[in-house]
Amino acid sequence: MKRKASENEGAVLRLGLPKGSLQDATAALFRKAGYIITFGSRSYYPDIDDPDIECMLIRAQEMARYVEDGVIDCGLTGRDWIQENGAKVVEMTELAYSKATSRPVRWVLAVPEDSPVQSVKDLAGQRIATELVEVTRAYLRKHRVKAEVEFSWGATEVKPPKLADAIVEATETGSSLRANNLRIVDTLLVSTTRFIANRKASRDPWKRRKMENLVLMLRGAVEAEGRAGLMMNVRKKDLKKVLALLPALQKPTISALSDPAWCDINTIIEEKAARDLIPALKEAGAAGIVEYPLNKIIP
Repeated sequence: MKRKASENEGAVLRLGLPKGSLQDATAALFRKAGYIITFGSRSYYPDIDDPDIECMLIRAQEMARYVEDGVIDCGLTGRDWIQENGAKVVEMTELAYSKATSRPVRWVLAVPEDSPVQSVKDLAGQRIATELVEVTRAYLRKHRVKAEVEFSWGATEVKPPKLADAIVEATETGSSLRANNLRIVDTLLVSTTRFIANRKASRDPWKRRKMENLVLMLRGAVEAEGRAGLMMNVRKKDLKKVLALLPALQKPTISALSDPAWCDINTIIEEKAARDLIPALKEAGAAGIVEYPLNKIIP
């Protein structure tokens, strides 16, 4: 059957994907959300299995600026880079995922372990290396500290003490800082990934609906991260005892079975809790216990 043409026939949503450290994590998130992204070896235009979306790989540091300017309609970048660029964009949702863990990224002020610096006040007149220059300067103004802030092109952790007195660097776990004998003095900013949209594009009904649907599926994939479904059969006489063990995302679903003495329970749990919870459920009288993976949870 021939598809009926619509008033938006040929319309395309231009989507920016973060190039670099977040690239693989973003592709995995989209896959869980139901979108398959394929990266060419040298192409900056990945393929996506949705003919209404056109993708472009852009550094997260530049994403907000290109979205603000309308080069692309929407994209994914960190709250840190939105603030660094002072970009006027629409933040449609927060997506708490990152390159290494589900923890937010922290931009921290760090100094060598043996540095006498104990607070930002001690850095007056000294040199701070960072990629997050404007945010760092704003932080210094807030604390009324005059220090030199220089842009770091990379390998920021190795610059103290010879090339800088301190650094402002992003960390998820702190392991890289510890490996370079640095200690954290203060946290400037906590950042998570945001789905942002160009203001004009967000007012276009077709693009707005397309973005909202995409955001819905991405948020569902993020919500499912680290969680699992659990279903089991339980005798009604054991139901109260079993329910007391279940830490549910919402109230468990309880369904009748053909045998009136039994019922079925379906719920969602933290995946890491399963190894201790399942033996306890078995002991409490649950049978036919099945743990299954989740791709999306839509509230």
